[in-house]
Amino acid sequence: MTQRVLIVQHDHCSPPGAVAERFRERGYEETLFQIVPEADFENPGVEVEFPDVRGFDAIVVMGSYWSAWDDDLIGSWLRPEMEMLREADEAGVPVLGICFGGQLLARTHGGSVARAPEPEIGFVEVTSEREELAPGGRWFAWHYDRWQLPPQGVEFARNAMASQGFILRKNLAVQFHPELSSDMLTGWCDNGGREMLAGMGRSADDLIAQARDWDERGRERAHAVVDGFLDNVASQEARAS
Repeated sequence: MTQRVLIVQHDHCSPPGAVAERFRERGYEETLFQIVPEADFENPGVEVEFPDVRGFDAIVVMGSYWSAWDDDLIGSWLRPEMEMLREADEAGVPVLGICFGGQLLARTHGGSVARAPEPEIGFVEVTSEREELAPGGRWFAWHYDRWQLPPQGVEFARNAMASQGFILRKNLAVQFHPELSSDMLTGWCDNGGREMLAGMGRSADDLIAQARDWDERGRERAHAVVDGFLDNVASQEARAS
């Protein structure tokens, strides 16, 4: 029987890229669920009904333009999404959370999310103690917030700026963006990122050029994260600690 993966995409400019590609290569049928339509990007407090998690063999929660702590702006779907993640955990459905998705996993399971002292944007070095889950080394980051670990979360990756990865039962969270491609980064820059970078004295074009050089290697490393999730996290017995 074909296995099914639910990919939760929060906005029109944060697609799953090579992450979804690897799930397809591993034989998964993909269901993409986008929360905020492009037409509502400026007013993202939309009402949505999430799919039943029991209809899926895995869930991927992508990044987001917005913050995982901002109940005032996006609570209309943020709180129901957290409830969906609780239901997935109870049902033993494995979840991979990326950036915002990882932060939301932390918050759902008793941790917290808040503004970091400074943003982390660009290619960064990450140390991993569990290379089979997500290899250490170079990754792309774009985040203004960071998580505090949930009580049962076990951190396996970090750098000087933030915790970069944790595992909790059948949930795997990473703070960086394994799915990043140069085309995706161009979309981020076209939706406000260019101005943000300019305000920091940085060049969007330079960062996109770096991403273009990274595309093939980044794709391989994104596949490694999906493999690590499927082979070492999703394969655990339900509710295993």
